[in-house]
Parts: sequence; structure tokens; C-alpha cells
Amino acid sequence: MSAESHPTLPPVRLHSDAELARDALGAPLFARAVRLARWAGPATRVGVGGELAADQLPGAAAHLGLDAGDEAAAVCARQAWRVAVDTGLVDVTEPEEGAAEVGGGGGEEPHGTAAPGEDLALVTGGAPADVLGLWRAALEAVLADAAVPDLEDLVDALDGGGEIDFDRLDWNPGREADLLDEVLAHLYLLSVTGGRTADRQIPLPVLAASVVVPDGMGEPTDAVLEQVSDAMMRLDDQFRQLEPIGLVEFRPVDEELMAQADEDGGRGEREDDDEDVSRYGMVRLTPLGLYGIRARMLEAGVVAPAVGELADKGADALLDAVSSYPEHAAQAEIEQWMAGREPSAAVAELLAAARGDDEGGPLRRLRCQQALALAGPEAEGAVRAVLDEAELGGLARVWLAEHGVTGVPAPAPEMVFWLTVDTIAAQLAADGETEELPLLMETLTAHHTGFFDRVWRVRHPSTVQVLEAMGRLHPDRRTAKEARRAAFKARSHRP
Repeated sequence: MSAESHPTLPPVRLHSDAELARDALGAPLFARAVRLARWAGPATRVGVGGELAADQLPGAAAHLGLDAGDEAAAVCARQAWRVAVDTGLVDVTEPEEGAAEVGGGGGEEPHGTAAPGEDLALVTGGAPADVLGLWRAALEAVLADAAVPDLEDLVDALDGGGEIDFDRLDWNPGREADLLDEVLAHLYLLSVTGGRTADRQIPLPVLAASVVVPDGMGEPTDAVLEQVSDAMMRLDDQFRQLEPIGLVEFRPVDEELMAQADEDGGRGEREDDDEDVSRYGMVRLTPLGLYGIRARMLEAGVVAPAVGELADKGADALLDAVSSYPEHAAQAEIEQWMAGREPSAAVAELLAAARGDDEGGPLRRLRCQQALALAGPEAEGAVRAVLDEAELGGLARVWLAEHGVTGVPAPAPEMVFWLTVDTIAAQLAADGETEELPLLMETLTAHHTGFFDRVWRVRHPSTVQVLEAMGRLHPDRRTAKEARRAAFKARSHRP
């Protein structure tokens, strides 16, 4: 999960630590680990690696409410015990060397002991952050297991001496872990893009293709499609393992579909409707999963902002940050920032932070205007204070007009044209050349006779850029031609 792969991600809206901790305690695998930690005692026997002795598994399974004689129950108990040990919920004392000979032999396997660990007390007595720390340790243990091939593949790869032939297995532990990290990073990105993290289900083929298909490739080759199919089936197995820890909600690949693909040599036909796509597997990061993957990405140096983390920062930090946010995320962040402040003082701070003739200025002022929309009549004094400023006077008048304030002096023509350039520059910076932008351009130019004779003289750092965009996008061809001429004049007369 490298910082280079995803240098900056859209902000995510996270649940509170208390809600996340409650989700963590309710994750089936973590809950089982806690129950086994409480069950551990002087009679609990463990092997050399801290694993439960075979004759202890039925008792552990029964304590979890599972069928003590069922192999699947034994696997479940074994996994929960491993998580309990790896997270420190259980302390184990492994058998000492030569312990098998103590007591006269008899062929008995050496064994160690286990007891509840000190960290178990954090489950009920710790803060939500303590619980989340334990859950994250459990997540790391499960992720490490998920990156290992299944047992059948390992058995098939044993050489004559009982060692694993990694070349035959075609498995590199580091590469497999990195690939899983990359998959989870893509899943996070797909989940937070657009702001619909609560219900964003990602089709498994889409996720597999995101890490397999090279960037810029048009129609994938048969070889690449085969790699996507292989990756999809690997992910199907991995997400089955990751669901019990609460990281994802997962709908596995339809087994009938897999059987059909085997019969067709991997070339099963598919429809494009949603129902058919879902048969190939669907995955969604849970709120707990969003928290967990973001935490791992932050540790890897990835910039992964969360809505609300700017609430205690200054207005300059707020506007700089939300300038790169999608509008919905910027609105959510601004609302939280405004909620904890006295309106008049907050508006004055925002207006001060919005000043500047640098490249980011137009977008800062757009976000400032977005924030000012949340302020009521009590902010009038702070807004009036900037009426005479070239950079802020225009947006101040817009706010005052929207609030029905009378007695506001009309702006000078230069301020009107400056505000027009600033507005279009902000929209270009925020969303690029959208379908709505030509309509905005047409609206702004239609109200001013001789618009281009005046606007090219505006002393705004984005004048040339705005006029060039108008020359490309304005819906009226004649007006677009005027814009291109004005852009040439503005470029020629720049100091």
C-alpha cells in the first residue's frame, strides 16, 4: 500500500470511535477470539507455535457454541485462537526443549500453557481507541493468513523432502501481501470516490481488473482476461477470509457460475444487467473496514483525509484542504468547521483566508462562498467590511444580496469583470470543463455589452486561462471567436 500508488485520496466520512469499537466487538472472528481468551486457563494446552493442542479443539469449539465434532468448527476455533494469541488477548508459554522426555517419555507431545492476556481487560475496561487497536492487530493477523495459498495448493507444492517448492507453487509471500494491499487500496479508492461509501458495492471483476489490467490498455487481451479471472478467484477466497473480521461485506462468486466456467473452459457468457454482474461476486468495505484500511494507508504514508479532522484547524488550513475535495465532501467538512465557531468571527477568518492572487485563490474563494452560505444575518458586519476589496468585494455583494440587505453600493465595472474571471477560474479548477460550464459562460457574458473588450484588461492571474477556455467552450461560435481574440490580447499585454 504505497504512497506513490495513491498520493492523495478523497476524504472519507468515518463513524465515531465508539461506533467503530462496537462494530469491532461484534465482528464474528474477533468476538470468538475474545471468548476463547476468557476460556483459556491452567488446563489449556498449546503446541510449540502457541497453537491449541489437537485434543483442546473440541472443547474450544463447544465453548464457541459450535459442533465440537465438526471439522469446520475445529478450523473456526483454531483461527479464533490464533487471533487471540496474535492480538495479546491470550498469553502463551510455549513448551521448553526436551519437555517430551520429562516424566519418562511415553511419546507424549510437549505442550505449553495459556492464560488470559493483560490486553483482554481492554475489551471491557478500555477506551474505544484501545478496542480498535486490538481489532487492528487482529486484522493484520487475518490479512497475513489471507495472503497464504490454501492448504491444497501447499500440499501439492511439497517436494520429496517435505519442504514447500515455492517455484512450483508460483507464490512469493512478499508479492502476494503487496498485491492484497494494492487490492484493498483500490477497493478503498472505489468506495470513497463519489461520496457513497455507505452502500458502494464493487463487482469483483472490476476490482480484479483494477490491479491487473495495465493503465491505458484499451481492449484487454485474452491473456490479460485470464489473469483477471485468476485474480478474481483468488480474491473470492481472500474476501471469504476477511469478512468474519468485519472488514467487508461479501457476496461470493456464484458456485454454479464457476462450474459453468469450468465446463466452458473459463469462457462463460455474461449479461450486462446488475443481477448477472452480482453473480461474479460483490464486495463492500464496512464502516469498520474503511477505518481499518485508512489506518493502514496512513501508516504507509498515503494522504487519506477524513471528514471532520479540520474542525480544530484555522480557516486557511480549511480552505486549502477543501479546495481539492469533491463538493459534497467540502460541504460536509465546512459544516463541521462552522458548527463549533461564533458565526461572525468565523466569517471574518474565512474571508481573510480567501484572499490571494495565487493559482489556488479562485477555488479558495469558491469554497469560502460555500461556507458563507451557512452564515446568517449576524455575519453581515464581517461581510460588509470587505466590500471595497477587489478580490472579495464581489462575493460580499452576492452574499448581501442573497440575504436581502439594502443600501449596498453598486460595484465598479472592474470588480464585476474581475469576479466573472474569478468565478470561471474557480469552476475550471474545481471540476474542469464540465457540460454545465458553457451555460455559465453564456449567462455571464450575455449581461455585459462589449464584454470581451473589457475583460481582457482584467488584472487577474487567470484571465488568459479563462478566455482560452471560453474560446473552446462557449456555445455561440461568434462569441467563442471573440474570446480567442481577447485571450490573444491578454497574453500579448501581460507584463
